Amino acid sequence: MRNLLAIVLVALLAACASTDRPKPAPLAANVPLLGVRAAWTAALGPVDFALDVRVVDGRAYLASTSGTVVALDAQSGADVWRVSLDTPLSAGVGSDGRYSAVVTRVNELVVLDGAKVLWRQKLKALTLTAPLVAGGRVFAFSSDRSVSAFDVASGQKLWQQQKPGEALVLGQAGLLTAVGDTLVVGFGSRVTGLNPLNGSTRWETSVVNARGTNEVERLSDVVAGFSREGSQLCVRAFQYAVACVDAGTGRMQWTKPANGSNGVTGDGKMVYGADSDGRLTAWSRNDGEKAWTLDRYRFRMMSAPLVAGRSLIVGDDSGNLHFLSKEDGAPLNRIVTDDSGLSVAPVLAGKTLLVVSRRGSVYAFRPE
Repeated sequence: MRNLLAIVLVALLAACASTDRPKPAPLAANVPLLGVRAAWTAALGPVDFALDVRVVDGRAYLASTSGTVVALDAQSGADVWRVSLDTPLSAGVGSDGRYSAVVTRVNELVVLDGAKVLWRQKLKALTLTAPLVAGGRVFAFSSDRSVSAFDVASGQKLWQQQKPGEALVLGQAGLLTAVGDTLVVGFGSRVTGLNPLNGSTRWETSVVNARGTNEVERLSDVVAGFSREGSQLCVRAFQYAVACVDAGTGRMQWTKPANGSNGVTGDGKMVYGADSDGRLTAWSRNDGEKAWTLDRYRFRMMSAPLVAGRSLIVGDDSGNLHFLSKEDGAPLNRIVTDDSGLSVAPVLAGKTLLVVSRRGSVYAFRPE
């Protein structure tokens, strides 16, 4: 119960802060320097949780708050399959292309084989991070800082690992991914490598040493949304830093101050992210030095960005999808979706760009 109350507290603080933020400057007239063609749209249903859109073999796996889970053909937008679980969701979607996993608001991990519900398992705590389906297993990361592993076919619980931490827990999705044969998890402000076979710790490194005067100021959980190149994993610690770590050894490569709440993206040269006030920054992947900073979108609530070709693509809370030059942040195009806003990070499925509005409209574009 203590963790649940802590999560609610963080959400209330964020809601209060959002009402007081300054109004953003009007957007300049759009000059389309990059062609972007609308491909298709699809209806999903309202999304008010941290949806992780998974793309595997040309299919996009998505879910709505009400419990609709769907696999879409990314080329056409047609349903491959769709199922209603008839219960609200708190996290999803994880998928390996066959098995998909979501978590309900009553803390049930639900695993599907296509559109068929295969099994359900009760988790100990509220779960806001999309499950990871990999290597014949399903991994769930819950708000009590526990990771649980299950056999994907049978639902048998294989192991559970829990780490201590601050009483206050960030009410958003955290880091859960696989790098080679290591399961990488963000326990608070620490990035930890686990053995996926038994949950034992292989390495652990701290992204930041938070020194606030109270629990809110010390809140520095590593959030969902990362950039990986080989074994290098670049992440964000809430309101404190962006950092890159060698996920093979756990060695911290660099860490730089950055006040943001969404994850980062990147390519072989740069790491990109949006601060809490809408400022966009590009850091050198080698040493973390700033390459450029962009204030044009300050005080807009920006999604986590996406790198695609020569573009950096990011959505905002007014429903605008911004295409920027990844070299210097110069505007290339702007597309308007709907006024419910874009909080889900854009994803790329082959040559098709997918974005999801809070209203639950799925938009597909093809940059030219």
